[in-house]
Amino acid sequence: MPADVSHLLLPEEAAHVVRAVPKRKGEFATVRVCARKALGRLGLAPGPLLPNRRGAPGWPAGVVGSMTHCEGYRAAVVARSADAVSIGIDAEPDSPLPDGVLDAISLPAERAQLSELAALRPEVSWDRMLFSAKESVFKTWYPLTAQELDFSEAELSFDAAGGTFSARLLVPGPVVGGIRLDGFRGRWLAADGLVVTAIALG
Repeated sequence: MPADVSHLLLPEEAAHVVRAVPKRKGEFATVRVCARKALGRLGLAPGPLLPNRRGAPGWPAGVVGSMTHCEGYRAAVVARSADAVSIGIDAEPDSPLPDGVLDAISLPAERAQLSELAALRPEVSWDRMLFSAKESVFKTWYPLTAQELDFSEAELSFDAAGGTFSARLLVPGPVVGGIRLDGFRGRWLAADGLVVTAIALG
């Protein structure tokens, strides 16, 4: 994929980032190229993927999906809504969070677990992994509720050996299929200088 794919934006998308700096415009374009390729595999024609007020992409009817981008990495995943209820993915550089960020995004129990995880897998930036997983939680939550979810409203725990994590919601969860959810389960990966997290709610 060429480094600059902003010319592949559809007119409505281009209008959304017309005043954006080149870096932002490039991220916005590249991740949408990824998303259109994924939608094509579902047999869907390309169309504009515009963000809402919270930045969440608007997917075609009958589709759920998620996008992520960070330095050197872009990804999108989609599924038919008959096969998945919601999806959340996030990728981050595998490097420590800036000073002060961990305290803002974590709960005491999570910070305690990070020390244990670091002893088991010291090569992983677990504070960044926590941030990524909370982003995946939010991206799964938001399409189901159209409401914000604060970092303090979900408590996460990780399985260092199994590559999974769980998120316990500390506020009333969304109702899916007549059942109120109390949390999500996801998977994590650390490789090639990235931490990646994903939740697929079936």
